[in-house]
Amino acid sequence: METKKQLHPRNKHINGYNFAELTTINPKLKDFVFTNQYGNETIDFSIPDAVKALNKSLLLANYNITFWDIPKTNLCPPIPGRADYVHYIADLLALENKKKIPTGRNIKGLDIGVGANCIYPIIGNSEYGWQFVGTETDVPSLKACAKIVENNEKLQKDIVLRIQQNKRNVFKNCILENDRFDFVICNPPFHSSREEATKGSQRKLRNLGKAKDGKPILNFSGQNNELWTEGGELAFITNMIYESAHFKKQCMWFTSLVSKKENLKPFYNHLKKVGVVDVKTIDMEQGNKISRFITWTFLNEQQRENWAIINWD
Repeated sequence: METKKQLHPRNKHINGYNFAELTTINPKLKDFVFTNQYGNETIDFSIPDAVKALNKSLLLANYNITFWDIPKTNLCPPIPGRADYVHYIADLLALENKKKIPTGRNIKGLDIGVGANCIYPIIGNSEYGWQFVGTETDVPSLKACAKIVENNEKLQKDIVLRIQQNKRNVFKNCILENDRFDFVICNPPFHSSREEATKGSQRKLRNLGKAKDGKPILNFSGQNNELWTEGGELAFITNMIYESAHFKKQCMWFTSLVSKKENLKPFYNHLKKVGVVDVKTIDMEQGNKISRFITWTFLNEQQRENWAIINWD
């Protein structure tokens, strides 16, 4: 298996997929594994059931859970890329802890839009022992996520789920008065309309050498709230930035994935307006894909150091 040097060094998937192990853990995966023209075992990533079977296998094999399932209508995320985001957040927290990654239940993350899959809390809890609060506007997705939590004893004490009743809000009514979060993690809906999301799905299919026309395949579609929102990620993250100013002392680092690089400049301008102290953009590479997340804080270095001393020991 060829090493994927672009992935984070701690990413468990840096050496590719061991299909012999994965099919033993989840025999249903065998139905989708084949040997490609280069002599490597793989799956057809345009088939939603294949992607779902692979994801389930990876989660069962690597992240200390015994049950995972999502409805066919929901987004099926790529595990290596999601794991990278978590590991880079761990590196971000280490900056406030004398370069040592803080672990254990004293560390708490807020996952905005936890979805049906519960991916970020599962990975963060397994890799670093962190606790999570996951928020979601879609009730069926939250119910599916709750089923995952309830069927994994290890997750029950460390993951709390909250419904966001108002889709215009990000943090309001989900960050409670006594809450304290070391970081926010967010994979926002990137597209501004259903049409834009459909074009994105078709573009991914073309990249995989699949048909250009027809209904988008499910693992590239997902629920509306997962893929698009009015104004796209530009509007969503802008709203997130301004709302974060009301919770500046309750969270050390706010973060969000940013799909479109051209949106970074307006985000920087908005962050300056709300008075953030520090802003970072962290690039991530997964194969040929380059992604990034933006992170900001209202706390200065001394305040962050004090935060770590008070809350992490």
